[in-house]
Amino acid sequence: MINFRRSTAALIGLLTATALTGPAPAATDEETPAEPPKVELVLDVSGSMRANDIDGRSRIAVAQQAFNEVVDALPAETQLGIRVLGATYRGKDKKQGCLDTQQIVPVGPVDRVQAKAAVATLRPTGFTPVGLALREAAKDLGTGSTARRIVLITDGEDTCAPPDPCEVARELAAQGTKLVVDTLGLAPDAKVRRQLLCIAAATGGTYTAAQSADELTGRIKQLVDRARDTYTATPTVVAGRSACDGAPLLGPGVYRDREAFSEHRWYRVPVRSGQELRASVSVALDRPVNRDHGMLLRATATDGRELVRGVDAGSGRTDVVSAGLRWSAAEDPADEAGPTPEPSGAVAATTVCLVVSNSFAPRPGTRATPGMPVELMIDVVASSPAPAAPDLGRGWVLLVLLTLAGLLTGLAAGLLTRWWVATWREN
Repeated sequence: MINFRRSTAALIGLLTATALTGPAPAATDEETPAEPPKVELVLDVSGSMRANDIDGRSRIAVAQQAFNEVVDALPAETQLGIRVLGATYRGKDKKQGCLDTQQIVPVGPVDRVQAKAAVATLRPTGFTPVGLALREAAKDLGTGSTARRIVLITDGEDTCAPPDPCEVARELAAQGTKLVVDTLGLAPDAKVRRQLLCIAAATGGTYTAAQSADELTGRIKQLVDRARDTYTATPTVVAGRSACDGAPLLGPGVYRDREAFSEHRWYRVPVRSGQELRASVSVALDRPVNRDHGMLLRATATDGRELVRGVDAGSGRTDVVSAGLRWSAAEDPADEAGPTPEPSGAVAATTVCLVVSNSFAPRPGTRATPGMPVELMIDVVASSPAPAAPDLGRGWVLLVLLTLAGLLTGLAAGLLTRWWVATWREN
């Protein structure tokens, strides 16, 4: 299973509204938009969905049951739509069959009876125009300030390219709108898996193989709920620099950037004494890269001294690569990253340099521009108090304790041995 988020799992730091004094950093809009979360379920109804290999039932029957349960459990504030592909054309004309995609439930507040009735009439029929269905689903969801989610459920790879579904997903991601495509595979097929992984990777979504009715229903519910739980404000677009000096100054929030292959991208965050910086970064692999790769998130002082680092690496395709770190400011900011000038009477803030580095390399023929999508999450909170218990893992204290423990153990063992020998001789 994959995701951008990874998401979400590997991400360090909870976004809170912690105020920073001093130079005004870039900040995201913290007002909760009135617009509700929007999700569209895209269901493959091509001929292969007749197969009876999920709990002894047909794939389409299992999908219909899952949809009914999801509709019944839909959060009140979530707007849902349903689009199908391969559901109406029964002929053999591929050109016509590859145009076969319809929205059977418009995105909006759901009429549960109408939605379940529309799903109940579906019968496996035609071709599998996944790319076209994704493009149309994005249009169904429209644009706005909130995150939008497409959940694609299919048992086969696209049979109609062009448009290639991976290219469509990359096209949607390049538009800059917050659109995530999650994919669910109903057949254990390697080609299908690779295509669904590619679609999810391009948009920061996840891939899941659903091999039972319970798995399918549970996963769809999770993804629909995630649309509500995901932050709703569009990330602030920033442009990192090639060095800390002059890099954008960031406050708590979510930011979006793009990074080229094997690039180092710098940002700055002010942190005062008694505060803790929490940062995480995710890079979506929206195009084929060489198998061995990694990424690094470092916090450094302004003079280049490394304060802390977080690293992630992989050896194959995944939806997203993430890393995170935590760092607490010293009592004397001058001892660490270097103070940021403050107005008279204010406590100086330590300027921490954040650098995002990657070791991705494109496969032959892969385009290098634009850079890969980067999402940076930053929070600054009160430092966690240090443990009050004595540190037994350092210095002579541990050595003394180990020595005493050894002496006591040896004494006890000797007494027990003498008692056992005396008892044996008496008998």
